[in-house]
Amino acid sequence: MNIDRLVFRFAGLFVLASLALAQYVNHNWLWFTAFVGANLLQASFTGFCPLALFLKKLGARPGNAFT
Repeated sequence: MNIDRLVFRFAGLFVLASLALAQYVNHNWLWFTAFVGANLLQASFTGFCPLALFLKKLGARPGNAFT
């Protein structure tokens, strides 16, 4: 699995988890959803993603988006 797919998988997991937490625990968890979305948006423009850097250091193979 390459870095691109892992980033998308983590982002989707975090969005769904924060939506569930907002529904069942506290609505302020929606701020975490907004953070994930904003980070995905800025990564689409700049190509910089902290998770991609971390995964690269762990040895995941690079994909096309985060080289």
